[in-house]
Amino acid sequence: MHILAIETSCDETASAVVTDGGEVLSSVVASQVADHAVFGGVVPEIASRRHIELIRAVVGEALQQASISPKDLSGIAVTQGPGLVGALLVGISFAKAFAYGLKIPVCGINHLEGHLSAARIGHELTYPHIGMVVSGGHTSLYRVDSESSIEEIGRTIDDAAGEAFDKVAKLLYLGYPGGMVIERISRGIDPRAFELPRPLMNDGSYDFSFSGLKTAVLNLVIRSEIFADMDLRFSGLPEAKKPLPGKEHLIALISAAFQHAVIDVLVTKAIKAVKDHAMDLLVVSGGVASNTALREALQEKTGSEGIRLVIPERKYCTDNAVMIALASIRHFRDNRHAPLDMNAVSRWSSITGA
Repeated sequence: MHILAIETSCDETASAVVTDGGEVLSSVVASQVADHAVFGGVVPEIASRRHIELIRAVVGEALQQASISPKDLSGIAVTQGPGLVGALLVGISFAKAFAYGLKIPVCGINHLEGHLSAARIGHELTYPHIGMVVSGGHTSLYRVDSESSIEEIGRTIDDAAGEAFDKVAKLLYLGYPGGMVIERISRGIDPRAFELPRPLMNDGSYDFSFSGLKTAVLNLVIRSEIFADMDLRFSGLPEAKKPLPGKEHLIALISAAFQHAVIDVLVTKAIKAVKDHAMDLLVVSGGVASNTALREALQEKTGSEGIRLVIPERKYCTDNAVMIALASIRHFRDNRHAPLDMNAVSRWSSITGA
């Protein structure tokens, strides 16, 4: 069967066509980074309106790349949540209307199950294993006993890792998206110039906390007197703020120290979960999993511990529709179709409880 998938949970309008055997026939992603960069983060209303403008063309391009017509589709998968309600509703409404017109079933998919499913692209996964999703909106650890048995064992109690990257980049007037620019300016920089806290790293749990780390960076920026007349109430990024003369290098040092602290926590918690549950496989996905320093740290630690590591290609770490299609295969196989009154779910932690 041919599955058309649609993903509109945040600021990427994405569509893909995948077979029920897992073959990827097409993948199209329209980014809204330029639309949100001036605000220093995603604006939900703008994201929703852009999805409305883009979705028809994105789906059409996905079908064209797959060299199939709508009548060749067997089902439609769409992200039902979690995410921005307005953005989700655009994809859900389009998917339900398209499925109704074609008289084919539609499945609502948990975005987080999609991220975990992305690891199946080009990799053979064994069960059980530990999965970690690290993105702008989520930082969670899962015990994955099978495709249909996924239990959350830890999550962030405040900011997600990607959210912390964006907020710290905003404090340093670096622009948006923060993760990319912090990774870039941290390359080759000694991360030990400043000692920053590692919240909850050794508390014995699998939970995460990055809000305190962000505050520590703020205090460091203020103490270091990097910027003149720093406005802590600013919203958006109307223009980059230049550091005071002689303070330019401090931004790179702080960025590297911050990134190192986040990676230290992520790697430590993930390895702890794998060892505590006597697993031999760690799967890491989500937008932050694109970070080269994180990937290298994970490879080094899992290698020394004899743990197999699977991280999707970077293009499948960030939001995409291929992962939604792959997650939907078991739903279609088990006839777990969604009714036409399916609604968006903004907060949806349980994957198998969908």
